[in-house]
Amino acid sequence: MDVHRCRFVAYNPQAINALAFSHPPSPEISGRGVPTLRLAIGRANGDIEIWNPLRGAWLQESILRGGKDRSIEGVVWTQDPSEDAVDSNGFKAPGKLRLFSIGSSSVVTEWNLGEGRPARHSSGNFGEIWCLAAQPRWKPTKKDKDGKFLPPAEGEYTGQHLAVGCADGSVVILSTEDGDLRYLRSMRPSTKKARVLSLTFQDRNTAVVGYADSSIRIFDIRNGRILRTVSMGKGPVKGSKELLVWCVKCLPDGTIISGDSAGEIRFWDAKNYSLIQRIQGHQADVLDIAVSADGESLISGGADQRTTVYKLGGSNKNDKSRRWKEITHRRYHTHDIKAFAVYETKDISIVVSGGLDTIPVVVPLREYGAEHHRKLSNLPQIPQIASSPSSRLLMSWWEREINIWYISKHSGAGEQLLDGTSHKLVGKVLFQGEESLTSAALSSDGKLFVAATIAEVKMFSLTWRKGDSKPALRVQKIDLPPAVAIHGAKSVTFSPNSQWICLIRANNDINLARIVSSSNPKENPQILSQLIDLDRIPRHIRHKEIYGTLGQYERSIRCVVFSEDSRILACGDIGGFIDSWILEDVVESRTDTRVKANGQASSDDEFSDGDDAPVVLEGQRWIQTPSESPIPRLKAGILLLSFRPSNLSRKKSLTNGTTNSHFTRPSLAGTDRLMILTADHQLSEFELLKGKLSDWSRRNPKAYLPNEFTILKDRAMGAFWDVNRSRERFWLYGPTWMWMFNLSQDFPPPDGAAENKDSPGAAKQRTKKRKRDDEEGKLPKTNTGAGDRMPLSKSDVGMGRKMRKIVGDEEANAQWIDLKPERTRDDAIEEDEYEPYNDSSAANDSALARLRREQSFTEPETREREGEDGGRDKETNHQGQRHANGTSTTSPSSSIIPSTKSQIAFAVVIINGPPVAKGDNALPKGKRVQSQKSKMAVAVPEKLKREEQASVSIQNATDADSVPDLQVQAQEPSKNSPRERRWWHTHKYRDVLGIVPLDQLGSGSDVEQEQGEDGFNLEVAVVERPMWDVDLPGRYVRDYE
Repeated sequence: MDVHRCRFVAYNPQAINALAFSHPPSPEISGRGVPTLRLAIGRANGDIEIWNPLRGAWLQESILRGGKDRSIEGVVWTQDPSEDAVDSNGFKAPGKLRLFSIGSSSVVTEWNLGEGRPARHSSGNFGEIWCLAAQPRWKPTKKDKDGKFLPPAEGEYTGQHLAVGCADGSVVILSTEDGDLRYLRSMRPSTKKARVLSLTFQDRNTAVVGYADSSIRIFDIRNGRILRTVSMGKGPVKGSKELLVWCVKCLPDGTIISGDSAGEIRFWDAKNYSLIQRIQGHQADVLDIAVSADGESLISGGADQRTTVYKLGGSNKNDKSRRWKEITHRRYHTHDIKAFAVYETKDISIVVSGGLDTIPVVVPLREYGAEHHRKLSNLPQIPQIASSPSSRLLMSWWEREINIWYISKHSGAGEQLLDGTSHKLVGKVLFQGEESLTSAALSSDGKLFVAATIAEVKMFSLTWRKGDSKPALRVQKIDLPPAVAIHGAKSVTFSPNSQWICLIRANNDINLARIVSSSNPKENPQILSQLIDLDRIPRHIRHKEIYGTLGQYERSIRCVVFSEDSRILACGDIGGFIDSWILEDVVESRTDTRVKANGQASSDDEFSDGDDAPVVLEGQRWIQTPSESPIPRLKAGILLLSFRPSNLSRKKSLTNGTTNSHFTRPSLAGTDRLMILTADHQLSEFELLKGKLSDWSRRNPKAYLPNEFTILKDRAMGAFWDVNRSRERFWLYGPTWMWMFNLSQDFPPPDGAAENKDSPGAAKQRTKKRKRDDEEGKLPKTNTGAGDRMPLSKSDVGMGRKMRKIVGDEEANAQWIDLKPERTRDDAIEEDEYEPYNDSSAANDSALARLRREQSFTEPETREREGEDGGRDKETNHQGQRHANGTSTTSPSSSIIPSTKSQIAFAVVIINGPPVAKGDNALPKGKRVQSQKSKMAVAVPEKLKREEQASVSIQNATDADSVPDLQVQAQEPSKNSPRERRWWHTHKYRDVLGIVPLDQLGSGSDVEQEQGEDGFNLEVAVVERPMWDVDLPGRYVRDYE
């Protein structure tokens, strides 16, 4: 594979201004987070990123796009009360989780998570909003005579109101009752106007407000009365006379903590609001504070880039004289730290920080000093780049701008880092309007591109300018029918043949628009006004009442993909569901669709009189895939989808099959294999027409995936295929890694799963219930949601993990005592919520995979594999078809099948390549050496170009005489690699914005390949965006700098 390293795409990630978890810290809850837990990250360009912690995996699920001159300055979540109504199963509907945000305006915005756009706004006659806080969730506090908690009083609202602080000094309470957002009351100090900089709740009725006039005021939100005004004193000598109270927080016991512009952390009594303690924790302004759920730990961040950790000293929790101490400080960020968010359960305890350097950092809170921190990617999870391999165009987009580049070919040796002579900016489009782009797509031939916002869709044609000294594209807008353009979309996709556009609307409706090419090459294609609406199978997701619900957000479509022949369409959503449709041709009642001058479609004949019948356009219609059973819901959300393409050296004509008298469906066998990667990095391949796993996927379950792949923390961003040179390579990439799977071979069994170790019968005897003894009853020692556990030699905070206890004078009787005992399984949450794919499931999958692999050796193949090359069949016909695991699939004779333990299984690798003399590189006479291609931009896997392409035939026999004389042809003989690699990976590339193919078919023909040429290397562009190329604002310079 040839690689171009591109760093000319000027995508700039934006500063993080706000962070918020959807659920408050809940130390009484077991597990690693509730299923509906999400993190909202507000950025300076108005975008809000929704992250799923995934028990420590961290996936950016979606982005709520902002717009021009918009900024997110604060985000909060609320949960509505559970509905009193009970469904047919006797369950109460959980309350809805709602997301609110503020910007540099006087408007509070509620977001529709499922549609990715604002649901409602609330504004009033008050000043610019500076801060936002949500009322704590209602909890029973009063008890009856029997000691039971009393329900809420009649008429009492158990939801969460909002409080906003304004520039005019007022605090406004907004009601969220009945799913609405409306004004309730205002609270204003009687003194001079001063900006409200920070806001929090001490309890459901008491608000603590930090001002810009060196004061903290405490309000009763029920009547708007000021309970107390706390003076902070004067500012530093060399600074402003007034202190700015940038942040206020409250401990579980009500103690108030403030951070100010002098760099001090101050602690105030919960009842009389007197000053208890002050700590100079920072050299510049303290911008935010994070508090642990038990009130024993505290983290602060400021403009000096410091993350400072404090602990409450003493062991007696009832001792009121305990003092706070600064434990340590680190610099995880290079610029100001503007926001923190905390989440805790019995198993995890994390704090996420963000600031001007655009990178979210996850830091352990409870286990600080025992675990590493982790930095999340600041680049979009779904790549915002696209390419046209045939025209060598690369397109990138962000906010309201699209850039198109042309990348020239490179014939020199060595990996190519593109300079100014190797790429040229040939097109640039700036969009008018307020909304930022949500998606863009470039056709495979490079003649069209489409861009969408949440409000409209636009399409453009691309043609090369003639007569210009520099290459440039002429960009011309194509008029779209109103049905296509005015409703907007959050995702757009071209079909490979550029005849269809798939539009995913804001409400997750799926529309297909037909592109009709003009007979005149100078005219632009037309888009038919009639759209095809595709219906998804209705499915529902139920959560427990305490978890809340995200509404239709979990059914949001995350990825859409067409098959190679553009006749199958599949989509996957966040909830783990997959829907698919196929394209049928109308035979007898073909609809004659003509395009009028205005782009509308007229039809001379309607195939069906019913309104619910599929729409027929240009003699074709889309229907749901008629499979034996639909694909079940997967255990995690869909990360990406990709159809396995036909091998370039195996393409041949397919026969058509007829479904009925009205429609014909070309044979789709072999093109319906859909590769699916879920959010937990489980790789599966389904045959959509059959509705079941493919043979390769059944032989290679998740337990067989390489351990190096399963331990990756960063989630995959995209995928592409390399099917040149008879390869079947599936490439995945993430922000910091690239991985290749060779699908022509099976993965080796995992460690400890040898064939003779666990038989299928033994696997059946395993029960799913874990043993409860002392050793196996402990939870695995996983991290608490941030990085991996830190080696004891590198841990410089705390006492350590174990203590050596010696009783008496005998040192031999010493024993080690674990200072942090693990919880037992009895305290853990349900198995399906804690560990969706456990050891028992892996053992069962391994046993089934071994059975299937054994059957693949004993059962002959009865049907020809799709896409098999005719020339290759002639050369290797005496060997039998090659199985997907790289083995011969011809049924072996009974004499070579091992039937007793005394028989031996061994592998024979025979290479027909020319031998090399030991003394020199001379080749024997009479041997013709195939010429190699000149090296272009050297591939990422340089070793892969030297690896062996030999076929491996595994035979079973009692002695050498029973082994048949096999002749297996190798394409690239090598003394270093006896066989093809099963996988390969690298962490060479950093801050990957995306990887796209540039020349997938090469410049030759299939005839040359059939005549014995080596084929062509896949050529890709790796677009990197390292942080040192990003324009960041100025930062605080310390004295010693």
